[in-house]
Amino acid sequence: MSKIPVTVITGFLGAGKTTLIRHVLGHARGKRIALVINEFGDLGVDKEVLAACGEETCREEDMIELSNGCICCTVADDFIPTMETLLGRDERPDHIIIETSGLALPQPLIRAFNWPEIKSQVTIDGVVTVVDAAALSEGRFAADEQAVARQRAADAMLDHATPLGELFKDQLVAADLLVVNKADLVSNDVLDAVEGRLRAEARPGTGLVRAHNGHVDIAALLGLGIASEDHLEGRDSAHELEHGGEGHEHDDFDSFSIALPAGLDRDELLGRIEAAIRAHDVLRLKGFAALPGSDARLAIQAVGPRINAWFDRPWKPGEDRATALVVIGESPLDRAAISARLMGDARAAVAAE
Repeated sequence: MSKIPVTVITGFLGAGKTTLIRHVLGHARGKRIALVINEFGDLGVDKEVLAACGEETCREEDMIELSNGCICCTVADDFIPTMETLLGRDERPDHIIIETSGLALPQPLIRAFNWPEIKSQVTIDGVVTVVDAAALSEGRFAADEQAVARQRAADAMLDHATPLGELFKDQLVAADLLVVNKADLVSNDVLDAVEGRLRAEARPGTGLVRAHNGHVDIAALLGLGIASEDHLEGRDSAHELEHGGEGHEHDDFDSFSIALPAGLDRDELLGRIEAAIRAHDVLRLKGFAALPGSDARLAIQAVGPRINAWFDRPWKPGEDRATALVVIGESPLDRAAISARLMGDARAAVAAE
């Protein structure tokens, strides 16, 4: 029996991993694709977005969600049993896609494919890291934007002394293929500069493709045949090199969910989200909203100051029409102040700040 190929898709918060996967599902050409989705935070947004795509390859029974825990920290408890469940099905998938949390180190996951329970049945077809070209050009991946500006002036891409910079570099060195997403949002000169810095950080020979809205030819993503688990040289994360392979903690990051009252129109809701992001340097915000007079659900994805919102599907009969968001940022998040701004209580927000 041949091994089932697995594509690991990783990348920083909001780079476009879910959009890329949705594009792959829509162009699967008859392949049975199973998805393992690793959420950070307790609202299953990515699974909901994928399940709403309307394609035969978006069947909910083919999606397994690992919530409330980074996949790289729960290999034995969650990941291995999940893979055993997929491999034990009568209808085995032709291909498996794993979407990691934006906060995950890919390296422990790659090594997990050498575990005896699964090694004889699956192989990593390739590790794909998605990056946000527009965000990189703005230096959005460091806590101190003034420090980023100084680093950019010195032609360095990130301030790697920050946890976010270290994490991003680890995702680059793990990659077999870099997808430079949102390439249409920057000029060609800026894009060339961003790609030059990416190549300097990535391992020699790492592939690179540009993408608009996650659209990449499926032939460039699937069927790479790399067997990444057998080629670990040069993929060590900074944390592993410093701590001898010990597990890492996510104390540098924080997340929480919040439900907002019904009745907010689109402009008011997005205005509150923008105000909260700008006031508290929120890294990522995502979720769904119920708008008055609308029978469709509004999907919301925000990275830094950029907010995208679209109606992804009609509300299902009997479904709770509610607005629920996940907020992700560097720890500690000022939950009281952020919540007050999202709830529209400006006075409480100022007091909390």
